[in-house]
Amino acid sequence: MPLVKAGRIIEDRFVRVVDDAPILDGAAAIVPAVRFLADAHELVLRQAPTGVVWPNDRRVAELAPYLDWIALVALVFPTFRDGRGYSQARILRERYHFRGELRATGQILRDQCLFLQRAGFDAFELTKDADAAVFAETVHRYSVFYQPAADGRASTLTARLARVPQH
Repeated sequence: MPLVKAGRIIEDRFVRVVDDAPILDGAAAIVPAVRFLADAHELVLRQAPTGVVWPNDRRVAELAPYLDWIALVALVFPTFRDGRGYSQARILRERYHFRGELRATGQILRDQCLFLQRAGFDAFELTKDADAAVFAETVHRYSVFYQPAADGRASTLTARLARVPQH
């Protein structure tokens, strides 16, 4: 599956580990949520980056104690109509100040790219090869926003107020 990050199509350096399969030493790995929570104390001590695939029907508060050690959280969109991943992303970025990679995975559409980015996602794992170029281009399409969001960009109002001299 193609991966788009920072407006570029890149090769995924993380290896998906299924269920109880062994994790290679030194390899960046993504594990399922159930396994992560069961083995969290061992996984956070690994000498390689560790990520977790987090389903949209679990509370992200369960991840809070481990966010300083997690390199990646992949939030799952089981269907394009299910928007719980947007809320999870905002909570991770704004409430828990997660600064690692936040990856959207599952059924995401081209039309959702900008909204995903504004919610705080910085990487997109796509199911269709044809969508990769569109996502990569869309990330750079807009530079001004009226609404504040979790992507860290200042809104137009915030930018204007920053330019006004204070007396």
